[in-house]
Amino acid sequence: MHSIPQISLREATETDSNAVYSLKKAAFSHYVERQYGNWDEAEQRDYHIARFAPSEVKIITVDRRAVGFVSVVAESDCIKVNQLIIHPNHQGQGIGEHCMALIKHEACKKDLPVRLQVMKVNPRAIKFYQRVGFVVAGETETHYQMEFKS
Repeated sequence: MHSIPQISLREATETDSNAVYSLKKAAFSHYVERQYGNWDEAEQRDYHIARFAPSEVKIITVDRRAVGFVSVVAESDCIKVNQLIIHPNHQGQGIGEHCMALIKHEACKKDLPVRLQVMKVNPRAIKFYQRVGFVVAGETETHYQMEFKS
């Protein structure tokens, strides 16, 4: 009999920066390459360093091992999910769904929609967000803006 994995979220710290970057690269570099033609390591690392804000990031752990992260910001008119990244070895196990349920629960308590954007070249993520209740609310050349309303 399999035990149910213990999924939890913990606040990120500055010391998590490299781990967050590694998780993002493992899960996301394929889509960046598809969208923009390549993954420029120096450019991506500089972008990460400039934008990494531990106060907005929660590290997703399964049985106390970091398997992903989520970056969420509470804005005046919505809860904005900037990133939800799960390492490819841990995708498809309900971890992202668990995280989104927590985010949607908080948004419902505040009577706010949840908004995010997803790259058009990432059909798996698009299907995931649709499955957990998001609808396309707009689009750019490269991304869909998606929204969940309680």
